Amino acid sequence: MKRRIYWLVPDLASARRVMHDLVQARVDTAHIHFAGPEGADMRGLHAANVWQTSDLVHAAESGLVVGSAVGAVAGLVAALLFPIVGDAPQWEVAVVLAVLGGLFGAWSSSMIGISIPSPRLARFQGAIASGQVLLMVDLPRERAAQIEALLERAHPEARFAGEERLVPVLP
Repeated sequence: MKRRIYWLVPDLASARRVMHDLVQARVDTAHIHFAGPEGADMRGLHAANVWQTSDLVHAAESGLVVGSAVGAVAGLVAALLFPIVGDAPQWEVAVVLAVLGGLFGAWSSSMIGISIPSPRLARFQGAIASGQVLLMVDLPRERAAQIEALLERAHPEARFAGEERLVPVLP
């Protein structure tokens, strides 16, 4: 189980110092994400990507569930009312349409979700718009307190902005 800790850093220079300290503390850069104001020069920082800043994952999951359900219902109707060979229902049609419906639902929903900002980051939008930089660090639960203490001690200009349980979709 991982934890995602959030910190608000006042500017990019401070964010670069935080990045350096986290790397020195042996935090893998793949688990460090910075979200800054639109057009900010994020050189030297591991910028957050669409996985962290959009509603992509939630939308794809929802599309998968809804698409599979619609595909299964359509498949059952097709299997019962329109058998391909003979008069017996073709149950394979229901399975195939459920899988295809799930794939199509996940794909189409993810196209929408990628353009929607993450609801998890909505509370930080004002701070980011005012020039602050949001730091997100994904850590094992036992290391979260250690890294929080490091950031508190080494970066008094930054402020702790929350923590949440994180179950990663991708390793």
